[in-house]
Amino acid sequence: MKTGKQLVRLLAGTLMGALPLHSMAQDAKMNSYVSTLMQKMTLEEKIGQLNLVSVGFDVTGPIVSQDVDSKIRKGQVGGVFNTFTPNAVRKLQELAVKESRLHIPLLFGYDVIHGHKTIFPIALGIASTWDMGLVEQSARVAATEASADGLNWTYSPMVDIARDPRWGRISEGAGEDPWLGSEVAKAMVKGYQGNGFDGNNTVLSCVKHFALYGGAEAGRDYNTVDMSRIKMYQYYLPPYRAAVDAGAASVMTSFNEVDAVPATANKWLMTDLLRKQWGFKGFVVTDYTAVNEMTAHGIGDLQQVSARALNAGVDMDMVGEGFLTTLKQSLQQGKVSLTAINDACRRILEAKYKLGLFTDPYKYCSEDRAAKEIMSAEHLAAARTVAEHSFVLLKNAQQVLPLQQSGTIALIGPLANNQRDMIGSWSAAGDWKKAVSIATGIKNLVGDKVNVLYAKGANLLDDTAILKQLNANGGEIVADAKSPEALLNEAVSTAKQADVVVAVLGEASGMTGEAACRSNIGIPDNQEALLQALVATGKPVVLVLMNGRPMTLGWENAHVSAILETWFPGIEAGNAVADVLFGKYNPAGRLTATFPRSVGQIPVYYNHKNTGRPYDGKSNEKYKSRYLDIPNDPLFPFGYGLSYTSFTYGDVQLDKQTVTGNQALQASITVTNSGKYAGEEVVQLYISDPVASVTRSVKELKGYQKIMLQPGETKTVTFAVTPELLKFYNSDLQYVWEPGEFIIQIGTNSQDVHSASVNWTK
Repeated sequence: MKTGKQLVRLLAGTLMGALPLHSMAQDAKMNSYVSTLMQKMTLEEKIGQLNLVSVGFDVTGPIVSQDVDSKIRKGQVGGVFNTFTPNAVRKLQELAVKESRLHIPLLFGYDVIHGHKTIFPIALGIASTWDMGLVEQSARVAATEASADGLNWTYSPMVDIARDPRWGRISEGAGEDPWLGSEVAKAMVKGYQGNGFDGNNTVLSCVKHFALYGGAEAGRDYNTVDMSRIKMYQYYLPPYRAAVDAGAASVMTSFNEVDAVPATANKWLMTDLLRKQWGFKGFVVTDYTAVNEMTAHGIGDLQQVSARALNAGVDMDMVGEGFLTTLKQSLQQGKVSLTAINDACRRILEAKYKLGLFTDPYKYCSEDRAAKEIMSAEHLAAARTVAEHSFVLLKNAQQVLPLQQSGTIALIGPLANNQRDMIGSWSAAGDWKKAVSIATGIKNLVGDKVNVLYAKGANLLDDTAILKQLNANGGEIVADAKSPEALLNEAVSTAKQADVVVAVLGEASGMTGEAACRSNIGIPDNQEALLQALVATGKPVVLVLMNGRPMTLGWENAHVSAILETWFPGIEAGNAVADVLFGKYNPAGRLTATFPRSVGQIPVYYNHKNTGRPYDGKSNEKYKSRYLDIPNDPLFPFGYGLSYTSFTYGDVQLDKQTVTGNQALQASITVTNSGKYAGEEVVQLYISDPVASVTRSVKELKGYQKIMLQPGETKTVTFAVTPELLKFYNSDLQYVWEPGEFIIQIGTNSQDVHSASVNWTK
């Protein structure tokens, strides 16, 4: 007779064995269905599945041009983006399902980047929580709302590593680190796709932009990218790989070139690396008109570049219709194969099958779900929590924060009573009119306990050239009727009446995001003048920053009392900012991208390499790698962030001094809350490899733990260090670790660490 434990083991083994068989059976069923369908399809219908069109709509439903209408009926459209709401989606889906020959349903995609209608902080802010549970929750809420609003596909997550804050799209990603970026990528994919697509509240994720888009020269969008394979593999590719390993259903090509071939035509990238090396099974879609734009890159006319894209492994052409209009001719001329067209068509149909659209093409068209789930109280509460956790306290001299709920506060700045810019860029379905302003959030929290005086102080911008560009693209920035001088004088007068000044300054939402790069990443000049005037009053000044990138804040850091980085906080902006300013929540966000002292330092990032003449930051020796006018180190390093309390670290303790093979090393450190407030600390693990067969970064993040400590409380934090954390890409692009000395560093940010060394042998 088998014991209970034996039966449990047997049952577990049986189930584990059955799972792959079940999956294989499901795949076989899908393959049979898709193959049968494809046997009925004409060449034109197969090419039609590769065509992604953009269809605008208004509040009454879709606005479909006759041409698009006709193409859907002919089976020449595989997917639609920019259309949502159950009513609008249903109308288009009915065209495909009821009026096309084979009744093949459409995919519906949209840029759901940091929330659908419940807008969360921008992605850079979400990553700054250093909390993967919250990262996943933000994507889960976004998927729930998007799927309730007719969508089944989101063009997210953006996982491009970015080391250049001039680049506007740094706001959409997780920052500069490949390890942390990979963790964020996995959490986002899990949040969007859940445990699969059997229900109606998950969506296909789309990891973008593949690949290396964040490495654009000069921080200028769409610009050239040129880097070694080791740099690609070690620093830029890991987050894409992590998203693929997490099951991302689709991948979007990037606009840049890779090895002198535009990514959209790069077979090494789309086939050899993505499919063969990484085992990606989903489908690849281009970015907006990326096929057409390869002509400007200089590699051929529309027919040529369309053929090159298909042959590279691209499955779906976004908007440009190069596939639709040229692939038949290219097939006749032998420039593409029927196998390539069939493979691409099959991948699109498989995605629709996995979503369950062949069974129920209207599964995402529920008015009841939309009314109940979009912007629910639960979702708004989640957005508020994520926002609070995303804020990074950069400075807090004399503990001016948290503010007391008494006395008089001067609330000043063009973003202080602003709703339009709270939700940031890429908040396409969001309604800024529903955003909570900072003034409203403070009023909600303190009521009449605090005398809050408000003055705008300055326009967001007085630079007419930039204003013209922003407003031409939906900026909606309106200059105040008062003159700049009158606004400034009013603010100074208001500040003089207060105990403390809260200045809410920064960028307009349109100053970051796609095609929003800046050569000067400081606070706009007119706002800087306002801040200088406020500081000159002698009152304590708390600077609340709103922005979508790291900024140059040298003067601000030297002169204001406190700086709270809030990014663009989302729809619950005001409530979240008030919670943190008044100590209802103790900020625990940490930077995921370095803040430079000057634009001249860019690119500046923590995991740089040493030169042959490294500078120690102290000596005046001439022939060292340094600047004459500023230090090498940044203003605020990667991983940096303060708290209303303080934390004291002990020394790093290792459980052994020599480690062999696959043994694990236990690295521990004590952390004590030595301040007056309960607070969270992000304890960060970095590893240095001083001697290797190729040059290595001075340090690399390999883990972290976020802990809560009460005043006076001490906790021991332990990391398990395994050979997996020691690996890197060598000259042959093999992912290996080599024996030798390793320096284990644990601390509160990438600069402030405690270290111990260990010798690791094979």
